[in-house]
Amino acid sequence: MRSHLLNDTTAEHYRRSVTEGVERVAAKLATTDRPFTGITVDALAPRIDGIDLDQPLHDTTAVLDELEDVYLQDAVYFHHPRYLAHLNCPVVIPAVLGEAVLSAVNSSLDTWDQSAGGTLIERKLIDWTARRIGLGPAADGVFTSGGTQSNLQALLLAREEAKADDLARLRVFASEASHFSVKKSAKLLGLGPDAVVVVPVDHDKRMRTVALAHELERCAEAGLVPMAVVATAGTTDFGSIDPLPEIAELCAQYGTWMHVDAAYGCGLLASLRHRDRIDGIERADSVTVDYHKSFFQPVSSSAVLVRDAATLRHATYHAEYLNPRRMVTERIPNQVDKSLQTTRRFDALKLWMTLRVMGADGIGQLFDEVCDLAAEGWKLLAADPRYDVVVAPSLSTLVFRYIPAAVTDPAEIDRANLHARKALFASGDAVVAGTKVGGRHYLKFTLLNPETTASDIAAVLDLIAGHAEQYLGESLDRAC
Repeated sequence: MRSHLLNDTTAEHYRRSVTEGVERVAAKLATTDRPFTGITVDALAPRIDGIDLDQPLHDTTAVLDELEDVYLQDAVYFHHPRYLAHLNCPVVIPAVLGEAVLSAVNSSLDTWDQSAGGTLIERKLIDWTARRIGLGPAADGVFTSGGTQSNLQALLLAREEAKADDLARLRVFASEASHFSVKKSAKLLGLGPDAVVVVPVDHDKRMRTVALAHELERCAEAGLVPMAVVATAGTTDFGSIDPLPEIAELCAQYGTWMHVDAAYGCGLLASLRHRDRIDGIERADSVTVDYHKSFFQPVSSSAVLVRDAATLRHATYHAEYLNPRRMVTERIPNQVDKSLQTTRRFDALKLWMTLRVMGADGIGQLFDEVCDLAAEGWKLLAADPRYDVVVAPSLSTLVFRYIPAAVTDPAEIDRANLHARKALFASGDAVVAGTKVGGRHYLKFTLLNPETTASDIAAVLDLIAGHAEQYLGESLDRAC
């Protein structure tokens, strides 16, 4: 079995095996003509259940053949231009190359003696991102597994900086369109059930700053502690961007930590034309960025950044076997001193490779393309009498609802939209997402693929309408 260990004696075996795997994936990408096959759980589960993991095949080709059957042929392919559902981006080749390198070398980014150059590369990328945000010379941060972890760590720092003697007095303010991880983080941090104050949004799904000011004042009058305001730069459902400058003013007025969840909107940091949409982000105390959303990186690649590096001490613990205190005075850079994780992948390498091959402008150009595509999609929806579209896009998301001409029952319209989404997924012709607006079911395009065209959007809208009309016709037949 030593022949399977990656080392100096097995380098050729490694080359052959990885090449064979890459060729399989490349062939699949080249021949995939729709984002999904439409396979059901009931059809796929028996294939996987029938595999005996205690009986290995002992042959890479045989295993790849099996993988083709249980995974590759029925995977959901985000690179396809009619995958329009969630915040999953197609990935750039330099990042995939970085993934191959980091997996083989297998550095762990917790301590210097496990990563060396990897530590310095990650720190360089954190500094680069902090400069793009405009956080100032004292900024710092660390890579994380994703936006949920980044938000959790940011709110942990905010909790500690609030210096409250009673956690039940702490309050976090977030819009009704903010990410669910805000409430989840509050619970994990031991805050009370009423800790998260939900602030209403305006017509464009942006936090209403008048309402935020009211809630902050009410908090102060009640003797409570405004721990943090979470502003969102790119909400999951709408891509909406909260009014960051106004929120920053209120945070300064009330001495409140300002966190910006820019997991989605961070692509604007590289934008050539739309960077001004996140003006005010430079005043944040902490920022979440997900490179694996709008920088076209493979999962996972995310970070949390802070204006004041000293605040990261709230995540610092020292272990004699790992990062003893003496290493601080010896100026040995251990990333575990900043992180909620210990063992951690060298995910920063993917972004490093991307920047060194494509440059920031290359990333920004791709993100600008999907933002422009969303603007085109908005025009199509606004001009189509079959659809009601919620808001004009701030980034690359469109939320809309099929409205049949002859049906007025909202519940029946809900069912038609739900059916259309399920039927479209089952066909494999396209994949779209869904959400609720005002208690009603809506559909959602999350446009993150520059290869998607306005023609693709128009074709998918026709498919949705066709499925919805078929459902309503059958429903009418049943009623008769």
